[in-house]
Amino acid sequence: MNISKQTGVKERPVSLVQREAKAESAMEEPAEHIVEEVVQTTEGTEEEEQRPPTPSQEQQAPEGESPDTEGAPAISEDTTEEAFEGKLAVEAGSFEALAEFAVQVEEEESKQYNDQPGFQETQEAVRLQLQYNAEDESVPEPEADVEPELESVPELEAEAVPELKEEPVAVEKKTPQEESEAKMKKPKLLNTFEKTIKTEIDAAEKLRKKGKVEEAVRAFDTLVQQYPQSPRCRYGKALAEDDLAEKMRSNDMLQKALSTYKEASELPNATPDLIKATLKKRAERQQFLGRMRGALATLEKLVQIFPGDVALKNDLGVAHLLIGDNKSAKRVYEEVLTIAPSDGFAKVHYGFILKSENKIAESIPFLRDGLESGDPGTDDGRFYFHLGDALQRMGDDSAYKWYEIGHKRGHFASVWQRSLYNVDGLKAQPWWTPKDTGYLDLVKTLERNWRTIRDEALSVMDKTTGLFVPEEENLREKGEWGQFTLWQQGKKAGESCRSVPKTCGLLERYPEATGCKRGQIKFSVMQPGTHIWPHTGPTNCRLRMHLGLHEVWQDANSYRLIFIVDVWHPELTQYQRQTLSPI
Repeated sequence: MNISKQTGVKERPVSLVQREAKAESAMEEPAEHIVEEVVQTTEGTEEEEQRPPTPSQEQQAPEGESPDTEGAPAISEDTTEEAFEGKLAVEAGSFEALAEFAVQVEEEESKQYNDQPGFQETQEAVRLQLQYNAEDESVPEPEADVEPELESVPELEAEAVPELKEEPVAVEKKTPQEESEAKMKKPKLLNTFEKTIKTEIDAAEKLRKKGKVEEAVRAFDTLVQQYPQSPRCRYGKALAEDDLAEKMRSNDMLQKALSTYKEASELPNATPDLIKATLKKRAERQQFLGRMRGALATLEKLVQIFPGDVALKNDLGVAHLLIGDNKSAKRVYEEVLTIAPSDGFAKVHYGFILKSENKIAESIPFLRDGLESGDPGTDDGRFYFHLGDALQRMGDDSAYKWYEIGHKRGHFASVWQRSLYNVDGLKAQPWWTPKDTGYLDLVKTLERNWRTIRDEALSVMDKTTGLFVPEEENLREKGEWGQFTLWQQGKKAGESCRSVPKTCGLLERYPEATGCKRGQIKFSVMQPGTHIWPHTGPTNCRLRMHLGLHEVWQDANSYRLIFIVDVWHPELTQYQRQTLSPI
């Protein structure tokens, strides 16, 4: 029996899992009518979503998934999700967060290129200790930066096989024009003088490419001392320092590389290609360290130097989004689409910005055309997610076509599981029991004290207190949905807890909840007539508990008040819990 069948029943809920028949000592007053605990996942289900047939409905869900999610509860003017008093339900994934770009920002808290509107998955400043591991950004291998000598391709002949008497196979030489075009595509990093010391530069570069980074740093340092006005020698030193920072996992060394990149770009006689390569690399590494405003300044400088470079303008737009400056990003992408109207990268990002402004219908053609372009940077789950969501809000069932394409391209676990910030291998199921989670003590504590939690919530729910704020993620079609947050991204909201001290006191000893950086602890209230859009959570790294504090019947003539507690997915290791980025 799924939870949707319990909606509107004015008797005690039918249990899904019978409580173990052994005595329990209540911390305050027992909720005697509670006969079960239910754990619900949103990572695997969509709330209040009626599923139309999909193009590959017969396709099996990935291993570990439960494909049966037809019981997702509905919240609408006519039908409201049931929240039985004192009964706890737990869901994996967020009830309200749309998945977006997760970004670590060292310098300030900001609305980021993350969650709805404006990717407002607000990230606390995270000072990375250069965590070069599977969870970190990988450090891409720098482009080959030694100007190669082009060689003609010699004619190749296949060895004759007597039995078959094959004809020799010849590979045609490139025409002079083709060789000229190929040469034009190679970055010209050497100035006139540096061509005279190319052998020395190549020798140092060979050490770096062979992974002998300490020797490479010393070799380039020697070259810089010999030729202090050589931009290429200094750029090589910066690359070697960058590689050494990765090897040592050292922020200090990476900071040194950032300084050397800057020095190289400012030397006289630096070629345009070297300036571009140097500053692009510097911006990339600044973003890696979470220095988003520094990266933005570097990219602005690049665009000033190379105003006609569309790719740089696109990067600048992303940099604005990463600090939550959607207005500036929008202006950048409008400029790009003026000079390159078919640019797919600009289209998907411009479409996202329109959607974050709640211009749903306007966003669709940009998102769709951008994805259909196949341009680099467009095949991203976030754009499939937002296009599908926009189409759903317009009542267009082709949303599921795009969700399915996103699934087939590896962005979603399934059409129905569209979280984007996932850890591979975690168990996925739509409903969890407290025993499944391993957090039985937390569940019992919340259930035993549900009246205390309810009374404190009611004491601050009055609009005059101003403590409940409107839902910020643009998930409401209509109505009122207020939230009062106690913990977010693993951090306590001290002022909020002073208003509900008993509730916060109950939770203090449960780090699986208070330390869940990818979740929240909050009160949520919906007024009658509220309707929310179908949505999924952003991650499979958490389970969500719903403690019903006020019963709501099918006639939906009263408000819906629940207490939401997010906890880490029980299969995450302590190391993962410590190092995963906040959401």
